[in-house]
Amino acid sequence: MSNNNVQDTEEKKVGGVMVELYEWLEAIAFALSIVVILFTFVFRVVSVSGPSMNPTLLSGDRVILNSLFFTPSNGDIVVITQPNSHDNEPLIKRVIAVEGQTIDIDAFHDTVTVDGVVLNENYILEEEIQRAGDHEYPLTVPKGKVFVMGDNRNDSFDSRSEGLGLVDEDYIMGKAIFRIYPFERVGGLS
Repeated sequence: MSNNNVQDTEEKKVGGVMVELYEWLEAIAFALSIVVILFTFVFRVVSVSGPSMNPTLLSGDRVILNSLFFTPSNGDIVVITQPNSHDNEPLIKRVIAVEGQTIDIDAFHDTVTVDGVVLNENYILEEEIQRAGDHEYPLTVPKGKVFVMGDNRNDSFDSRSEGLGLVDEDYIMGKAIFRIYPFERVGGLS
């Protein structure tokens, strides 16, 4: 074999490797772009801070939010970014009542009712309610607002407080759907 043929064969091998490398880099860049788009517009990762959602979520847990085509409904765990609320940090709470519903909190009987029906809340930390809050009950949730509470009712800054109050739906980042950390507690949320 002549030197030219050997050189041509080696150039073809190098050229083939370069084309394959380019295709791999292109595929990786495309995949990363899709991940960035998904985690910017559809899913977000949020870290839980504080005890207000115990026992459902603990401080340090990380959850994935669905923020695309989301409308809050009763029982959803949501992340709120309402200004002037608790150091302007995102808050994770559970939706108790949505617009048009009437909520009543009876601290004497330790009950929360929505539209006259006592909620079955198997997710709360303590059944005793130490405070009904700053509002006068029963309270009808106005249009475009939701009433939220933490699962740890006695250690939660939530809609019962004038400091947060009823939450405008525009300040809800999305619904927490899946815990991704810590690894021993990975799973869906309800």
